[in-house]
Amino acid sequence: MKDQINTYLAEIEIFTAKTKDELEQFRIKYSGKKGILNDLFAGFKNVAAEERREMGVLLNELKGRVQEKIDTLRESLEGEQTAAGPARDLTLPVNFTDSGSRHPLMIIRNRMIEIFSRVGFTVAEGPEIEDDWHNFSALNFAPEHPARDMQDTFFIEKDPDIVLRTHTSSVQVRVMEKTKPPIRMIFPGRVYRNEAISARAHCFFHQVEGLYVDKNVSFADLRQTMLYFAKEMFSADTRIRLRPSYFPFTEPSAEMDISCNLCGGKGCGFCKYTGWVEILGCGMVNPNVLKNCGIDPDVYSGFAFGMGVERITNLVFNVKDLRMFSENDVRFLQQFESAWQ
Repeated sequence: MKDQINTYLAEIEIFTAKTKDELEQFRIKYSGKKGILNDLFAGFKNVAAEERREMGVLLNELKGRVQEKIDTLRESLEGEQTAAGPARDLTLPVNFTDSGSRHPLMIIRNRMIEIFSRVGFTVAEGPEIEDDWHNFSALNFAPEHPARDMQDTFFIEKDPDIVLRTHTSSVQVRVMEKTKPPIRMIFPGRVYRNEAISARAHCFFHQVEGLYVDKNVSFADLRQTMLYFAKEMFSADTRIRLRPSYFPFTEPSAEMDISCNLCGGKGCGFCKYTGWVEILGCGMVNPNVLKNCGIDPDVYSGFAFGMGVERITNLVFNVKDLRMFSENDVRFLQQFESAWQ
């Protein structure tokens, strides 16, 4: 037995394990129920009385060396795993990470930019914090116009008036001040108005406005451009209707309706059984606006239009509540992953 124990001690001394499985096999071999240690202790009763003291010391040494080797190798293997990162089971199914998607407002905004780019419109952007001149005065707003009231506009400061822009028409002014006609641009961006938040209104929203200034631009050009946009955005059988309206910066002005895209113009609850749905305002650029921007209205004319991106998105995707666009509910946003991607 003494020779056996010395052989086991020598074997333990040189043993090493590269994996936890190898270490577990070593533990079972020596410390398992049917392992070497149990066999040796079971045979200890057959050792001669004069040898028992020496054999007992050797057996306890062997037992201690086995446990010491197990503890040392386990600590070493766990340290290597921590340094290399968590173990990976390559047989498991792939865990795909959820990918993001475009926001429905950005899908429609990009679609609108694409449509107008086909007929020569480029994109311009401007600041969201504006002065009175670019947001109101240059656009022919009278000093007493309601839009200048505190209850309608977010003022940053007064005298001079600095506001959160109420429309992207301010970018039109900036472009006309610096650019000589012909001008053919659209102006996407976020705007702000002091309104109570509801299913149909918000204190901020998104617009896409457009401007075309050149020689001999007529209302017929405006109508055909708007008809082209409506057919491309909604469907080829979409019809439009222009109703007289008023805006300080255009003359004549009109509100534009499209035939209801849900009922095809036959009349339904969505269009209040009229067959028509309003989508934008438009008109010929007021000569006073051209003068304010340094453009001779006797030589040049133009048209302008503006629409809310939320309004168009509601019509395209049939979204009932405007607030859903800014709530960041992933369940809502994921519904639009495949739309015009």
